[in-house]
Amino acid sequence: MEGSDQSNPCAICLGGMDAGGGQAIFTAECSHTFHFHCISASVAHGHLVCPLCNSQWRELPFVRPEQPVPPALPQQPPMPRHEPIHHVQPPPIRRRPMHGVQPPLQPAEPAVFDDDEQVEPPSGVDGQGQAAAASGGSMVVVTHTEYSAVARDSSHDNFAVLVHVKAPGITGGEGSAGDATRASLDLVTVLDVSGSMSGEKLALLKQAMGFVIDNLRPHDRLSVVSFSNGAHRVTRLLRMSDAGKGLARSAVASLVARGGTNIAEGLRTAAKVLDERRHRNPVSSVILLSDGQDNYTMTRRGQGSIPNYEALVPPSFMRTATGDWSAPIHTFGFGNDHDAAAMHVIAEAASGTFSYIENEAVIQDAFAQCIGGLLTVVVQEARVAISCGHPGVRISSIKSGRYESSVDEDGRSASIAVGELYADEERRFLLFLAVPVADGDAETTLIKVSCGYHDAAGGADVNVTAEDTVLSRPEHVVDAERSIEVERERVRVEASEDIAAARAAAERGAHQEAVEILENRQRAVEQSEAARGGDPTSAALGAELREMRMRLASPASYLRSGRAYALAGISFHAQQRANWRSVEHQSAATGGMQTLSASVNSIAGASRVSSDAAAAEGTANDANETSSFATPAMRAMLLRSRKAREASAGQQQPEVGEETASSGPMEEVTK
Repeated sequence: MEGSDQSNPCAICLGGMDAGGGQAIFTAECSHTFHFHCISASVAHGHLVCPLCNSQWRELPFVRPEQPVPPALPQQPPMPRHEPIHHVQPPPIRRRPMHGVQPPLQPAEPAVFDDDEQVEPPSGVDGQGQAAAASGGSMVVVTHTEYSAVARDSSHDNFAVLVHVKAPGITGGEGSAGDATRASLDLVTVLDVSGSMSGEKLALLKQAMGFVIDNLRPHDRLSVVSFSNGAHRVTRLLRMSDAGKGLARSAVASLVARGGTNIAEGLRTAAKVLDERRHRNPVSSVILLSDGQDNYTMTRRGQGSIPNYEALVPPSFMRTATGDWSAPIHTFGFGNDHDAAAMHVIAEAASGTFSYIENEAVIQDAFAQCIGGLLTVVVQEARVAISCGHPGVRISSIKSGRYESSVDEDGRSASIAVGELYADEERRFLLFLAVPVADGDAETTLIKVSCGYHDAAGGADVNVTAEDTVLSRPEHVVDAERSIEVERERVRVEASEDIAAARAAAERGAHQEAVEILENRQRAVEQSEAARGGDPTSAALGAELREMRMRLASPASYLRSGRAYALAGISFHAQQRANWRSVEHQSAATGGMQTLSASVNSIAGASRVSSDAAAAEGTANDANETSSFATPAMRAMLLRSRKAREASAGQQQPEVGEETASSGPMEEVTK
């Protein structure tokens, strides 16, 4: 429609607001905007709630005198003559917003968020006995010993064993999520719309949310929550049918940036959405994005000056004492002015990841990588159980990062709470054992490992048992070969511990100490057997340490980006899950980064990124793309986002003869 405002369409017909065609506009108390003729019929039949967010309306569209007042509308009694005039409150003045900007009105939200749209099971899944069909198999559990053989008369106090679990893939259906069989998702996005998000930031956020909406399927549900001074549930949990997607897009388009930053209220609203819903999809998750610091809720711990960031997290997102699982919160720090410490604590408390979006232009890619995983959850409530085989074997300790682990007092058994896994996602845990002398035995059974979990799509409980971990005990061992799997994980774990130590040093102002810690660890990584053997994971780790060293080298660089980069690195290693961290192609890191930057294109079959798209994002080949923790579906969704942005840029300046990757089903992209 010529002359229409397409950026803020009518939430019912999704048409533009005609600025010059004489169409009447109604702006509801919940800040959603409609054509008068679209909403008047609904009001005439007594429907006094917003069709988008379900808020109860107290004020109705203006009815012209020549039009009869609908009988269904309650008539207000006249004011008694004896009522003092000064008690009468004048009605609020409602003006048509200028240039699509909504007035700063507080929505009339329902007291209980039990108005979620009913879930719809995906086609092809009847909920009965679908475990194998839904996930394409069971989890794989294997173990690797530090050495394959130890002499009979030798004992070890810290013999390393790697427990490696891998989630099944997804079969059938179109797209990376295997739509015919995958578990449906309830997603709540909690979006910062404070004043600092105005302009290009808000436009990029809306674009990223458009991509998220486009890639959800009819059996998924989405609720959008915005926060500034307070928080507002912009949409209830809507199924992402064509109609639901249209309403969600309209809601996102209506967002306006103003006010302060109240992260806690945004999360409380998200918790209310999830806690009070009548229906539940098998998978639930929250995405939180903020570019600032909470200036409403933050308190201090005791007499010190350390903020109590955990006060930002509603109790329902915390793991309970009985070990119940809750919806994870994946946090995104947007730009260089966000509170990285707060976002990291929120993610850790709610079993999510913290991502640092330094280059604001790639927000869509960051969201894409995240939902590429969320749309492929195949394993829930996974728990690894370990028991010793030989009577003399004891479990000394476990390196499990942020995953809760426990060892019994006698050292004879242990467990690791793994939780939720995406399709093809892997976890590695290092165990250290006390191994006794063999006493003439030819072999020693070290441990027995099993993993129990809930199949997210099929609904069945599954238990997988690995082969017994057996150590050969010959009389003599000469030049025993070390396991590359165990060595690689040991190097990564030690590096992650030094990253945390360097960040702690930088936090207290000891930047030179932080640099020395990282330099020493980088040298150790480069000299490890894995790195000398050309292991790409070790090469990526060396590049990460080099980049982090530069960012932690001075107070200015640390405050600008070092803290966020280090905390995102800690989250990355502790969760063993891909997150988003931008890496500038600085000369000091060029060698490692060039090796890494080719990986995502070679994996996905893409040739090169257009110069326009590369210039727009600034860091076209971020090192996190090549994370060993990124699943095929995450890489495929990231590629889909990049191709979408590239196509958008190409509409203005097409590039002739460019070879591109397939934009078809995700299975094809990831082959």
